[in-house]
Amino acid sequence: MVPFKPIGYFHHTATLIDNKLYILGGRLENETSAKDFFYLDVSVPFNTQELSWQDLSNINMVPPHDSATSVKGGANNNTLFLYGGHTTDQNMALVYTFDSQSIIWDIPKITGINMTKKRGLKGIIDYNGKFYLWSGEYDVNGTYVINDMLILDTLNLNCKKGSLVNAPIPRSEYSATLLPDNKIIYIGGANESCFFGTTLNIEIGVALTLSEIYIYDTANDSWNTKITSGKIPSNRAGFSAILGLDGQRVIIYGGYFSNPGYLDTTLYVLDLTNFNWYVPKISGKIPKPRVFHEANLIGKYMVISFGYGYDRTVESDILLLDISNNEEYVWTTSFDPSVPKNIIPSPSPTSSPIPSRSLPPSSQLSDNSSNNSNINIVGAIVGSLLSGIIFLIIGCFFLYKWNKNKQNKKIIYGNDNNYNNYRQEEKEIPTERDYEQAINNEQNIIQINDNEPTNDYHGQEIILTPDESMIIPANDHEQTYKNESTTNHEPIIPESFNNNYNGERFSLQAFKDEMLQAVKQENQNLRNEILQVVKENYNK
Repeated sequence: MVPFKPIGYFHHTATLIDNKLYILGGRLENETSAKDFFYLDVSVPFNTQELSWQDLSNINMVPPHDSATSVKGGANNNTLFLYGGHTTDQNMALVYTFDSQSIIWDIPKITGINMTKKRGLKGIIDYNGKFYLWSGEYDVNGTYVINDMLILDTLNLNCKKGSLVNAPIPRSEYSATLLPDNKIIYIGGANESCFFGTTLNIEIGVALTLSEIYIYDTANDSWNTKITSGKIPSNRAGFSAILGLDGQRVIIYGGYFSNPGYLDTTLYVLDLTNFNWYVPKISGKIPKPRVFHEANLIGKYMVISFGYGYDRTVESDILLLDISNNEEYVWTTSFDPSVPKNIIPSPSPTSSPIPSRSLPPSSQLSDNSSNNSNINIVGAIVGSLLSGIIFLIIGCFFLYKWNKNKQNKKIIYGNDNNYNNYRQEEKEIPTERDYEQAINNEQNIIQINDNEPTNDYHGQEIILTPDESMIIPANDHEQTYKNESTTNHEPIIPESFNNNYNGERFSLQAFKDEMLQAVKQENQNLRNEILQVVKENYNK
């Protein structure tokens, strides 16, 4: 790697991998193809008037070429994939890969369908590592546009074809970018057109309209057309497009166009919420228009590299547009990597789920490889924490209920000589089963005597069974009584007594039903409380 001074390129590729912007190939001003391969380190501050390029051309195995397309993909998301292009070298392969870690080029073996070689197209890689190659020019035995959708999986190196149902007419030199919902938006383009080098106005042929845009759904393999409104740009091709930092707008720059009859601008924004075009407020020194350049989203900047149509003695090969403020974009010459990077929103789970190993939108968007990886890790940690919090809350709730029941325990003592040696014993409030068992064993119910009051156990009646004492709730204003005329507390079922149920006579079955209903209601209330806690925390 040595310092390098570029000589000017257009129809090149620009791929961002691990804070390095790799520039490969392109056409030179003398209309020959370039073999140069170099990069710009964007992990450090720089000024566009003093760029420090590092040359890797001595390890480049790709023949001189131009009009190819590239993305960042692969299993580790650090591999440059180069497809297609125009060359005079008949031995040039269809696909090349460059491992940015080992600094090695390779020609991968692609399985699946036979891929056609195209040029003048914009390849897009989605969040699943699939490289989409739509339309473009077929550069074999003549040049003409071809309408097909090649889908190259960069993980398993398999290629297949996508649907063309409702697809737009074929074209080349269009622009495209990946949306947050894992869909691809295609804009503009042309069919075999030429333009004046000084004005960028089309001389021969036509460019295609931007009054409608086309969206390809990668999940459903389907096409959809949207009609745009507002200040619609004139028909154009050879321009660049990136997704805004908020994921709700697409910014386009440059290109050659059909003369609209008025002073045209080179920077437009498409609002994705209503598909309305508008010209943003801009400050700073506005550069001359460029065509056949590349644009990458790096940090808060739209970074434009090289292209055709500008004076290299006046303007830098790199342009910086600060898009952090949607109310006003700023052309600047200073790059600051310390500014926190805005993350493009992840695809919606309802429209296109992201797999556990997420990949970035595309190399021409931003260097989000480490950011997306961090998002996945944070998501896993947050999910685990939320699950743990839910279980902790449930556990605390059960602990609270247990402690509350424990505080309600009563100490029961024996009441005659047969219980003098009876050890103090702590008993819990009985369950539904305990009530039912005690009531069914009618011979074990102690007769209630109306003549002599016993100790008041906080408004509760005492029922003694052969193996334990049980506490049955009663009204606070009632007193309980003990029959001392019985021996050994031999249980006697009272025939009747006035129990304050509106003067009604005591009914054993009614008493049993009421107690069972009370316990069932208490259990149901407890279940409802637990479910409510779980639902609230799960929703959070």
